[in-house]
Amino acid sequence: MSDCLFCKIIKGDIPAKKIYEDDDVFAFHDIGAQAPHHFLVIPKKHIATLNDADNATLVGKLTLTASKIAKDLGFAEDGYRVVMNCNEQGGQTVYHIHLHCLGGRQLNWPPG
Repeated sequence: MSDCLFCKIIKGDIPAKKIYEDDDVFAFHDIGAQAPHHFLVIPKKHIATLNDADNATLVGKLTLTASKIAKDLGFAEDGYRVVMNCNEQGGQTVYHIHLHCLGGRQLNWPPG
C-alpha cells in the first residue's frame, strides 16, 4: 500500500533502526519507545489489521521473531511483553499489523 508508513519503512523510503529482516518480516526500534527495549515486528506483506490476517504461520512468525530478538538483545530471561493492537478501540494507530515487544523494566498489568 503506497501511503502506509510501515510499507515505506520496509521499502527504505523512511529510515528506521532495523534489528532484523528476512523474506517475511522486518523488525525495528519503536521511535516512541515505552520501555528501555521497545521494538516492532511487522510482516513485509501489507495486512491492515489482525482481523484481515489469514496466515497463521506468518502471524506466529511475528511472535517467534520477537522472542528471538529479545533473547539476542539479552532481556528475554528477565521478561518482556508482546502485544498487537487491533482497530481504534484496541489502540491501533498504524493500519499495518505490527507486534510490539517491550522489555527492560517492570511492566504492570493492566496496561491501561
